[in-house]
Amino acid sequence: MKIKISETETERRERLSTITKVLFKEYPKPQTALQYTDPFQLLVAVILSAQCTDARVNMVTPQLFRHFSSPKDFASANRKELETLIHSTGFYHNKAKNIIGCAQALLDNHNGIVPDSMEELFQLPGVGRKTANVVLGEVFGKTEGVVVDTHVARLSNRLGFTVEADAVKIEYDLMKLMPKKHWYRFSHTLILHGRKICSARKPLCAICSIKNHCPSSLEEGTR
Repeated sequence: MKIKISETETERRERLSTITKVLFKEYPKPQTALQYTDPFQLLVAVILSAQCTDARVNMVTPQLFRHFSSPKDFASANRKELETLIHSTGFYHNKAKNIIGCAQALLDNHNGIVPDSMEELFQLPGVGRKTANVVLGEVFGKTEGVVVDTHVARLSNRLGFTVEADAVKIEYDLMKLMPKKHWYRFSHTLILHGRKICSARKPLCAICSIKNHCPSSLEEGTR
């Protein structure tokens, strides 16, 4: 397939549709790598995953959830103790503040239950669109947007579906190009492909299943 230097939106949509079919076949059951046992644990884990790998978060959360297991526990947590437990995830001062605030808001406004709407989740401290999209899609089976992490941002740019760096702008660019029913699954498919094939430093274009539909791969091949 020859990719045009300048595509129309319709052409980008068609190319994305082809890529989606290939990747969905390659990754039939994508899901978050974060480990959790209930919606609140997932919410905390996603907050911790900001600027941090899922693997690192999964190393931290078992001990964390042994110390604090519920919104009530986190709301009354000693902040210094919490910071110590999550220190290795980075930005631990701000994350501890947000997790405690989030737990307090859940107790004050939702009886300690994680809400199932974008609007209500978005009002919780430390919860942005990425976090809300993961919780809604993973726990409640609701698709409200595209989860944009570093992998999705990188691949979306390399594939020529956005030129943006801001996660929210990337999300809206992708949402315009594919059916809503694919938004959540596509997010985690790109994340898996980014980890396995299309890494930040050395993408494995030679063995990539979508190399013939990727302008960055074609450019690399002409050098």
